[in-house]
Amino acid sequence: MTVTLKASTATLKLNTGANIPEISLGTWRSLGATDGYDSVIAALKAGYRHIDTAAIYGNEDQVGKAIRDSGIPREEIFVTSKLWNTQQHNPAGALKDTLSRLGLDYLDLYLMHWPVTFNTRNVKGTDFMVIPKNENGKPDIEMDTWNFVKTWELMQELPATGMTKAVGVSNFSINNLKELLTSPGNKLTPAANQIEIHPLLPEHDLIKFCREKGIMIEAYSPLGSINAPILKEPKIIEISKKLDVPPAQLIISWHVQRGYVVLVKSTHEERIIANRKVFTLSKEDFEAIKNLAKEKGTLRVVDPDWSPFPLFK
Repeated sequence: MTVTLKASTATLKLNTGANIPEISLGTWRSLGATDGYDSVIAALKAGYRHIDTAAIYGNEDQVGKAIRDSGIPREEIFVTSKLWNTQQHNPAGALKDTLSRLGLDYLDLYLMHWPVTFNTRNVKGTDFMVIPKNENGKPDIEMDTWNFVKTWELMQELPATGMTKAVGVSNFSINNLKELLTSPGNKLTPAANQIEIHPLLPEHDLIKFCREKGIMIEAYSPLGSINAPILKEPKIIEISKKLDVPPAQLIISWHVQRGYVVLVKSTHEERIIANRKVFTLSKEDFEAIKNLAKEKGTLRVVDPDWSPFPLFK
């Protein structure tokens, strides 16, 4: 049996009314001298119209230059970046810095990267792109005087500045979202929640909750990790061989069929092109992948120790 792979041009609708392309190029770990630039140029040339970066990735300058050099009108490209934990007290200033590095006038989406605030007492000068350490050598987490609710109260004012069209969050659990949404100062529902999702971390409950609240889900690490052990799962290999499609495109297609944004990542042009090509799975194959975590157990790849903050709880 073979299936027809077709490059995705589909968009989904944010709660702002804006369209967001369902497949995005993620640029995490595109850290080589020109990795960020080259991958974004290749992606835009291949038809991608959604690019995701973050201040902490250290490549906003490359990403922005590629967007500007592409020749594609800015309004045709959906651009996302993220607020780092050391700048949660001043998201407006951080966003100005991001736009300066990108060389762009505005973002389409600006996310709070984590629901964790870092204490800046050990930050040197204006070098905020760090993980500051406390006297015990652990990440210096601030919980007594600041939290993500206060950060959100500042972020929700950003669309009115014209610097970003929408704001959202990343790595937020159901409990984090409930606390944010029910806080007295909340006036705006996040447009998106970008989280780790893959067949061994399907996040059924979190996806359901976000949909009920009108929050778009974005999936990062859709193949599980850089080394992508999920690609070697027997069930994935079995379905891949049956359909005569690469395992990566099988899994990306499964994500797309679930109805949320998928961040695919590569610095290799041929993979960038391939990752955008998807197909519709049969109900049987879709359910087999959906149930993989029940059979194998869950696996969270991105799980930093930022105690005492109860991450993912």
